[in-house]
Amino acid sequence: MTTTGLYVPGTGPLHRLTAGTKLLALLAVSVVVIVAGDPRVSVGTLAAALAVYPLSGLGLRRAWHVLRVLWPFLLAIGVFQTLFGDLPTAVRLVGQLAALVLLANVVTLTTRVREMLDLFERAARPLRHIGADPDRVALVLALTVRSIPMVAAAWRAAHEGYVARGLSGRPHLLVVPVIVQLLRMAEATGEALVARGIDEPDRPGRR
Repeated sequence: MTTTGLYVPGTGPLHRLTAGTKLLALLAVSVVVIVAGDPRVSVGTLAAALAVYPLSGLGLRRAWHVLRVLWPFLLAIGVFQTLFGDLPTAVRLVGQLAALVLLANVVTLTTRVREMLDLFERAARPLRHIGADPDRVALVLALTVRSIPMVAAAWRAAHEGYVARGLSGRPHLLVVPVIVQLLRMAEATGEALVARGIDEPDRPGRR
């Protein structure tokens, strides 16, 4: 799996928007949903996030893949808040989390990695005055964005193995396989960076 494998080519309205516009829109929606603090707003935003997928040519199947990974966490949050808080709060938190993760995934799927890197690099240019390298800052931010789908992919791979072995009722057995998958992905990413000379390790005698 590569960092460029996330982008889904298309000609929809979201594909035509710039990376900066999409990220600003995502930030604005996040602020509105969180500040509103209303379960109805959260549920409405979740419905809108689901509608964005087919409207962007991505299909609801991709949204389902995200929710399939998230549902254990959403269930845990919902149950905890219902038992120790109240139902409206549980609905609000679950709706907020699901909606914002879905929208963030849409941004990732409709934005080329190069566009994201260029945006982060431009935003990081002022840091050059304090000795930071804008290229490396952009790379770190891009890899951070990339890590979210990586976790989803690791969970899917571990869950498929879990089901294939006929295991059930012991979800804790997924923890170690997920960690192993993430370590393998991180190692593969590091090797790819070194192969391209982006993050070449220090060698003896090298300054």
